[in-house]
Amino acid sequence: MQKSAIKSIVASEILDSRGNPTVKVEVRLADGSYGWASVPSGASTGIHEAWELRDTTSKRYQGKGVLKAVKNVNTLFARALRGMDATAQRKIDEMLCQLDGTPNKKKLGANAILGVSLAVAHAAAASRKQPLYRYIRALWNRKETKWQMPQPTMNVINGGRHANSGLNVQEIMILPLAKKFAERVRMGAEVFQTLKSMGAKAGYSVAVGDEGGFAPPFKAEEEAFEFLVRAIEKSGYKPGKDFSLALDIAASEFYKDGKYALHADHTLTGEEMIETVNKWCKKYPFVSIEDPLAEDDWENWAKITSTLGSKHVIVGDDLFVTNTQRLQMGIDRGVANAILIKVNQIGTLTETLDAITLAKKHGYKVSVSHRSGETVDTTIADLAVAVNADYLKAGSLSRSERVEKYNRVMAIEAELAAR
Repeated sequence: MQKSAIKSIVASEILDSRGNPTVKVEVRLADGSYGWASVPSGASTGIHEAWELRDTTSKRYQGKGVLKAVKNVNTLFARALRGMDATAQRKIDEMLCQLDGTPNKKKLGANAILGVSLAVAHAAAASRKQPLYRYIRALWNRKETKWQMPQPTMNVINGGRHANSGLNVQEIMILPLAKKFAERVRMGAEVFQTLKSMGAKAGYSVAVGDEGGFAPPFKAEEEAFEFLVRAIEKSGYKPGKDFSLALDIAASEFYKDGKYALHADHTLTGEEMIETVNKWCKKYPFVSIEDPLAEDDWENWAKITSTLGSKHVIVGDDLFVTNTQRLQMGIDRGVANAILIKVNQIGTLTETLDAITLAKKHGYKVSVSHRSGETVDTTIADLAVAVNADYLKAGSLSRSERVEKYNRVMAIEAELAAR
């Protein structure tokens, strides 16, 4: 048996940051190398995402248990992959998909498949005695010679599915504009703390939402935007110069029968939704807008790309779901100019890398993202560095499962600077 051959694969059920079960997978190789990975889970999910297998017929965890997915790993996958070369990532991922045999991994579960795929990569990197970001860079097989730290997009005000704030817009984010990643983190943390003190002084709760951001009871989006701009200024920075803003509207969550229920008292047409976003972009220093329209509202996606795409980053998340087929549809239709990358939307590392490759080939920006249900697994931080992602979306500046991603990129930045 060769040194990097898979010796054992073991899965277990653990809890994510929202207290829901998820899958953890541990892989050991013949040479003693070890790797593990745990699988994130989304709250706001696109209908085209790969399937998350849960024990819906069981009373355990109110039907959210993942024992079926765990069993699939410990039996079928463990037997099929035993003895395979862990460094043959594409071959392994293809076998995992073939064993499932469905387009969206519904039979065996994308959560089971992804856990194995990522844990194998970690073990292979350990066997090669490489940090994961270097291993993924070699696996990606693009002729990249430089390392680029991603721009963090930090979700400091939560709404939508991530918090009970009254805002339908899901995330209001800050982008600290500094040369070094560590400086960006420091600046973001300073604004976060200022937001906390301002919120407390205003009588708001300073408890945080699922992704670590605050959720004050703002009555309208522009009230939240103004509050955030004041926090940036009070921290000693200039909006538009030291900080830009970003939005994740997650419009699919409030889209029904061709209309957008952005506000409780009235609905908007697609064109009115575009006009609203355009107004916000003219008034505030937004550089990035994610999912401003519903996941299959292709006609209006093309319109907003034409309207704002020359000066703004228009990000497809629910629209593309890290899927090369969906992304190619967007490319063909001139829709969006950036893609959000979520490993659990597609289910394997190589499929994720394929989506990134296609995006970069056509000039789309790449944002590697967490999910609302996270763990301390920092794989996405290494992935973002490995592919020279434009952005890393890891949540706010609180909760360990969020800041661990930022901490990991800071560690990589320091390691590369020391070479």
